[in-house]
Amino acid sequence: MTEMLLLHHIQGLTPGVVDLADRFRAAGHTVHTPDLFEGRTFASIDEGAAYVGSVGFAELRARGVAAADGLGDGFVVAGISLGVMAAQQVAQNHTGVAGALLFEAFADPSNFGTWPDGLPVQVHGMADDPFFGAEGDVDAAREFVEGRSAAELFVYPGNVHLFVDSSLPSYDADATALVVERSLEMLERLP
Repeated sequence: MTEMLLLHHIQGLTPGVVDLADRFRAAGHTVHTPDLFEGRTFASIDEGAAYVGSVGFAELRARGVAAADGLGDGFVVAGISLGVMAAQQVAQNHTGVAGALLFEAFADPSNFGTWPDGLPVQVHGMADDPFFGAEGDVDAAREFVEGRSAAELFVYPGNVHLFVDSSLPSYDADATALVVERSLEMLERLP
């Protein structure tokens, strides 16, 4: 089974993030869920953004990248929204990564170097999510996956952000079930 590092979103390590990790654990995978906010969770994206602003985005991304230290070769890095930035940086620069699962965000890989040839990756997000859809993440992801056989993009109908977090009002159970199913399929294909 696979070892996974799952980096949380802007509202913190919520019960819904833990629930998502538990779905992968139930399938036999080991999932690490570091708390980049040191015990803080926030009731809204705006409150989380204020905290990120007070600590510094670069500092929080560095915490996420540092969470990969000590993991053995062959782990999968995953992130939800804000956590995707650190997850992408780890995927592109850590030699031990076997794959990446990027939920509800995507950045042009040139922000972190180059994408390793053949590294499996899935990007999941909602078409009309005000962040993923409207801010260009989906367009960057479409361009990125084109011509890469190990890269997949899954776009779900809807207009909410943080739909994979079962503890938030934005949760979409049906879309999340597909995210988990497709992610598990990718994990099963890894050597």
